[in-house]
Amino acid sequence: MILELADIRIQPGQQAAFDEAIQRGLNTVIAHAQGFRGFKVNKGIESPERYVLQIFWDTLEDHTVGFRQSPAFAEWRAIVGPFFAAPPAVEHFELVAKS
Repeated sequence: MILELADIRIQPGQQAAFDEAIQRGLNTVIAHAQGFRGFKVNKGIESPERYVLQIFWDTLEDHTVGFRQSPAFAEWRAIVGPFFAAPPAVEHFELVAKS
């Protein structure tokens, strides 16, 4: 399983609207992507405009090819993109240990 980690910064004062938009985008778009296995979203306490989005995929290619190169990616960005203060920093990780 692959973890996609996105560090998202949104425009100040948009937290409530973004909370709704990211939930809607995850449930209506990303949840239907091939290889999608789940997600977590955390919002910053000290920096309330900062969000950490974790999406779990079967393979790296499920995200980088299957999703990112599909029409669904444009649909996802249309929902959440207007809130971004800057493009999200996105990286991928493999599990090493678990409790």
